Amino acid sequence: MQGRPTIAVLGGTGELGSALAKRWAAAGYPVVLGSRSKQKAQAAAQEMNPNHGSVAVAGEDNLGAAAAADIVVIAVPYASHEAIVNEIKPVVAGKIVVDAVVPLVPPKVSVVKLPPDGSAALTAQRLLAGAARVQSAFHNVSAAKLHSGGSVDCDVLVFGDDKEGRAIVIELANAAGTRGVDGGPLANSVAAEALTAVLIGINRRYKVNGAGIRITGLPTSQPR
Repeated sequence: MQGRPTIAVLGGTGELGSALAKRWAAAGYPVVLGSRSKQKAQAAAQEMNPNHGSVAVAGEDNLGAAAAADIVVIAVPYASHEAIVNEIKPVVAGKIVVDAVVPLVPPKVSVVKLPPDGSAALTAQRLLAGAARVQSAFHNVSAAKLHSGGSVDCDVLVFGDDKEGRAIVIELANAAGTRGVDGGPLANSVAAEALTAVLIGINRRYKVNGAGIRITGLPTSQPR
């Protein structure tokens, strides 16, 4: 990829997707919002652009956004996860696909319930069957905190089966104002996905909005 890669955020009109998209656009990344409705995505992109006529943020349907990007971030509800992965499979060959989906099952979303594959990320890897470089990240960071602006006192665990891919996603986490931490292979994504349900329960019991995680003991030279 020459220059900064174009990032497609599928579910880019939702809370987490729009928050990440805003931060990456502010950091200078070309961003394409994806939605089931192209018109909805275009309207959200127009609102997001600080200057009318800017090409920093565009809007497409999910398939069009994935086709237009170098990196594809999936930030859709779990109920839509499998359908979205199957839809984009033809256009993500060789691309990094970052799965930010958490397998939350209403009504008890504060109770851990993992899918048959073990995690949403492993489901994506199975469905894509090697067509894309599947990574997993952004499960435990609050959308509300991302929308608030400024740095976020939260670490983002990044998982994937190739070290170079993890490094690229860690850079995206840092660009979003969080701290990316290498969590190892994709199979480890189960830990972060399960932890999201735990954090939802903590938010409710302690009446807070946006409990997150910090990994202690890392070198102070770790990028922010």
